[in-house]
Amino acid sequence: MKLLSTVALAATSLLSLAGSAVADSGLPAIEIVGNKFFYSNNGSQFYIRGVAYQSDVANETTGQTFSDPLADGASCKRDLPYLQQLQTNVVRVYALNTSLDHTDCMNLFSDAGIYVVADLSEPGLSINRDDPQWNIDLYNRYTSVIDDFHNYTNVLGFFAGNEVTNNKTNTDASPFVKAAIRDAKAYMKANNYRAIPVGYSSNDDSDTRQPMAEYFACGDDSEKADFYGINMYEWCGNSNFVESGYQARTEEFSGLNVPLFFSEYGCNAVQPRKFTEVSALYSSEMTDVWSGGIVYMYYQEANDYGLVSISDNSVSTLADFNYLASEIASASPTSANTASVTANTTQLACPATTGTDWKAATALPPTPNEAMCQCLSPAAACVVDKSVDSKDYGDLFGYLCGQVSCEGISGNGTSGEYGAFSFCDAESQLNFVLNLYYESNGKDSSACDFSGSASINSAPSTAKACSAVLAQAGTAGTGAVTASITGSSGSGSGSGSGSGSGSGSSNGGSSSASASGSSTGKKSDASSINTSGLKLATVVFGALAVAFSLVF
Repeated sequence: MKLLSTVALAATSLLSLAGSAVADSGLPAIEIVGNKFFYSNNGSQFYIRGVAYQSDVANETTGQTFSDPLADGASCKRDLPYLQQLQTNVVRVYALNTSLDHTDCMNLFSDAGIYVVADLSEPGLSINRDDPQWNIDLYNRYTSVIDDFHNYTNVLGFFAGNEVTNNKTNTDASPFVKAAIRDAKAYMKANNYRAIPVGYSSNDDSDTRQPMAEYFACGDDSEKADFYGINMYEWCGNSNFVESGYQARTEEFSGLNVPLFFSEYGCNAVQPRKFTEVSALYSSEMTDVWSGGIVYMYYQEANDYGLVSISDNSVSTLADFNYLASEIASASPTSANTASVTANTTQLACPATTGTDWKAATALPPTPNEAMCQCLSPAAACVVDKSVDSKDYGDLFGYLCGQVSCEGISGNGTSGEYGAFSFCDAESQLNFVLNLYYESNGKDSSACDFSGSASINSAPSTAKACSAVLAQAGTAGTGAVTASITGSSGSGSGSGSGSGSGSGSSNGGSSSASASGSSTGKKSDASSINTSGLKLATVVFGALAVAFSLVF
């Protein structure tokens, strides 16, 4: 196991070196001032003319593979002329394989003036709206994407979630996503990376769309979203600015203090899609509030949203492609300049939780810290037997959490209360609760058996570095931990808190493989993915050419 870890680390290091070698792509990074995007080299405004560029992974389940479009240089080279016909300057990708090399595609797109906005999650490793967590595995997944892509100046930004909260019944999942935003930003700062913007992609649910946007845009800069995307499918067929709902949405979001754009658009209820909404999106009626959008999607698949079909590695454009190309060519939005924009330094107030539609706490889950978790098992006098399959942990949790408090390992996004060890791996959490049960029963040997599923640790020990952490967390694990402890995750300090600090992604049929269900109602349903594999009862678990291509 140790050898495999060493090999994996070496491979990651080599890929990082490869990324470093291509860091200076010549394409200027995109920066944010107020609610708009700008080119960092000349201060001119940047509007997104995007295409979702990934085969659909919405129905992938844990353990299945997915196709990483940015790891296939030949396909990127094949598709580039078609993306250029659409004047594409942004591609969105929903899942990246961090074990693969992305140099060819990233450099190819950079040379063509194309930026990338990427989701940090992958199938099986995303925040699940039905059992929201922000844990070690998710933290490591998200930061691994940042490690692989931070050197590319044509990375516009990262999405920390896609349609996680999709209606008023699961707003408690949003604090876990916001914690992911906070920790992704902190990770880049701690590692002296470029401060790549981190945002969120939401659905267009009538009950939650406004408070959700306010929630992710509110608060301190260290934890709020840098930009906000909405998967927008309201304009179908030959509609107009008023009847489509675009006017109402523009008015609703006029006060948002971060860049706002369509993270997906292109209703297919009327075919072919003529994309008449493009003229509105890039018109003066919308450009004060919106910064363009990303058309869903490049590849034609069963969901019938494709712009092209591919057979035997040959690309054929579909009717939708030609309509989009025509509309994009006619769009001519007005352009601001950083000199004419004043950044709004006033913090947006977070939405109230007194009504029935929005119940997400402003207190966020703690930053995952692996070193804290590694304190638990050695200190436990009763531990799970190594013969027990992790798939069977659920039965033990179910019983134990009915007998003793599991607040130390659980989190509640409505109340804003999070256990000090809520981010730990399942085995560490189980050992913590087994020990709690064992001690509450007077350390009777019968309280550490469970038909051979648990056994007594005859020599429990607490490392010196763990002493303060465990003492502050308390017996039940509900205390606020402020003690510093070095770890492989987070900033190196334990940040568990009984009351939080201070964020499943769903896909709705988009390529983002995340939590469960569909929220747009306009795309195919996604399968449910439980990111933890466990629930705790009901509560737990060319310079000129490039320059020309940059002008819109």
